[in-house]
Amino acid sequence: MPKRLLVVESPGKVKKLSQILGTDWIVRASCGHIRELSNEGEDSLGFTMEGNSVRCNYIPRDERAKETIQQLKAAVKKVDEVVLATDPDREGETIAWHLKETLGLREPKRVVYTEITPSAVKSAIAHPRKLDSNLIGAGLCRDCLDKLVGYKGSPLVWALNNGAKSVGRVQSATLHLICQREREIQVFVPQDYWSVWVDYKEGFRAFYKGMNNTPTETAETETETHDDAASNNPEKPESKRVLSEAEADRLVAEAKQHPHKVIQVEGKLTYRQPPPPFTTSTLQQAAGSKLKFAPEKTMQVAQKLYESGLITYMRTDSVMLSPEFCESARKWLEEHDPQNVPQQTTKHRSSKTAQEAHEAIRPTDIFRPSVQLRAELPEDEFNLYVMIWKRAVASQCRPAQIRKTLIITQSGNISSNILWQARGQIVEFYGYAKYWPNLGKDAVLPIVQQGQILTLENAGHEQKQTQPPPRYSEPKLVQLMERKGIGRPSTYAPTVATLKKRNYIELRKDHLHPTTLGLEVDEFLQKALPDLLEAEFTANMEAELDKIAEGKNSWEYYLTTWNESYFVPALSQAKTVVINSGNTGNNHGKIERKYESSKTKCPECSNFLAKIPSSKVKKKYFLKCVSGCENIVLFWSDFHKRWEAPKTKTLESEKTAKPETKITSYPCPVCKKPLEEYSYIKDGQNKTMLRCSGEDSWKDKKHKDAAYFHTAKGWWSPKFGNLQIE
Repeated sequence: MPKRLLVVESPGKVKKLSQILGTDWIVRASCGHIRELSNEGEDSLGFTMEGNSVRCNYIPRDERAKETIQQLKAAVKKVDEVVLATDPDREGETIAWHLKETLGLREPKRVVYTEITPSAVKSAIAHPRKLDSNLIGAGLCRDCLDKLVGYKGSPLVWALNNGAKSVGRVQSATLHLICQREREIQVFVPQDYWSVWVDYKEGFRAFYKGMNNTPTETAETETETHDDAASNNPEKPESKRVLSEAEADRLVAEAKQHPHKVIQVEGKLTYRQPPPPFTTSTLQQAAGSKLKFAPEKTMQVAQKLYESGLITYMRTDSVMLSPEFCESARKWLEEHDPQNVPQQTTKHRSSKTAQEAHEAIRPTDIFRPSVQLRAELPEDEFNLYVMIWKRAVASQCRPAQIRKTLIITQSGNISSNILWQARGQIVEFYGYAKYWPNLGKDAVLPIVQQGQILTLENAGHEQKQTQPPPRYSEPKLVQLMERKGIGRPSTYAPTVATLKKRNYIELRKDHLHPTTLGLEVDEFLQKALPDLLEAEFTANMEAELDKIAEGKNSWEYYLTTWNESYFVPALSQAKTVVINSGNTGNNHGKIERKYESSKTKCPECSNFLAKIPSSKVKKKYFLKCVSGCENIVLFWSDFHKRWEAPKTKTLESEKTAKPETKITSYPCPVCKKPLEEYSYIKDGQNKTMLRCSGEDSWKDKKHKDAAYFHTAKGWWSPKFGNLQIE
């Protein structure tokens, strides 16, 4: 009979852990959170604050959670010892506390592992610890904070009557970033400029650098950081911007008129360090840019890889790797790529706020053959696994060696020297880039000597235009959230998913656009709760939660103080904005609805129709005239591929008028009420059928097939056969 019970979060881990632990163990899953704050009490918060203390009322999340609790209680009765092995983070610690409270466990053992492998799991069970009250406090505080902001703040936007559903501590700050960028794009005024260049017969192109006698430029030093959210479209080189065509023409004319010579040649070997292994954020960024995964999908696929024992825990902000993995990576490189083995093990620095108790995301077994995994895993899981494997190996390789070259040439007379420059690079040793290719293409410059006279082949210019700042892709948004301290690894993906679900943002051509609704909510919150939108304000709250997790602050004291000193006065001020917004006699503070214009004109007044957001139509909006023309509404027709007015509704009298029927003496096979004879037209022919005369029979599923059709042999039903006439 099993003597011990191991409780984990995900059902996906049960099979693997049962295989590792054997028959002496029962392994059960809580299926994530089993409890949540109730909707009782003031404003349905489910907790009360008195002085500096907080009292929470937790209840089972749903019916499934109630069943899970009963099953776990039954399992507890069968064993001598219970071990809690929920996920190794703040949320996992909080879930373990909920299990302790719900199952009535006095001193449960808490074990933590970051990979589901026999050695890691057995080692964790051999070294249990007590529940960490600091981590639990931080988890409870986040729970209460999020509900406090959501439940007290959301009614403010309901008053807009535009379909806005919620306000959130992390959600609203993230939405503000997207709306801010959209407003920057809207007010952006493009400016023309010219890029001027010269081509030499020696085999290279140089770009206008400026007017000078003594160049001070040097070859670029390697300061570039690894950008996992970057697209693979490198910017083309261009000259110093020339702001008028006349000046560009003058420079070209000068270039063609005077001789050119080399005045500076420089070559420099730079080293590009390997990228760190993946954190939650960088995994989401790289999977978004390389595999086109949404953050939410990345985490779902990574969860499956973790549960299968293939990778370490996927929620982490640390780039630390265990000494054991570093040793196995070194061994793999010695066997397969000895030139790439560094003299010393490569170490990477985590951010200041990272929890160094966690490892980075890495494969659990670097020697596992990919041929075997390709046959076992679905395509998405295999592709993500390979990406994680390559990144982990790359992080342990030698740096890449890049030869950067710079040539500066000069043309013009004594009074007017024009400088031109060309940059090149050659990768001399790929190093880590053999596994993680993120270096630019080689640009080879010819060998020239200082003072060498060059032969001009051509000179010209290209007109260009300044571009507005780009909208964020999902990887770029996650990167920005991390840099600004908005949320934590576990919140990036659900935050983006919530904004989409609320119809505040939408993904178009791989970029996030705020909807009209999202812009309205953000504009309102700038007036009602401006602090909540500031990244620094939200980041400070996350820092306070980290202090609580480290035992430097009391969670109850922080929550009650924050509520009393900031949130209560802020809400009071916000409500005055709501009152002003709803006061039609006074436009002070009123939020006017601004709809995006379409390219379709109103058939009556010829003004462009407005796009009215709607989640009920396929295009997510319909067209309406907002210039005063009544009843001008158009919907998109997929059949005709055009905007059309809705079909004229049937007159109410026609709708309610019941067609002529004749009651028969035949009983309905379902309810025994008399059948009625009903005439109708189908395919241009008059037809007759018998159906139940009961008033609401058409609503009843049992009556669905209770119909007889007129045939040459009499009345017949597909379900009940021929009508038996008594």
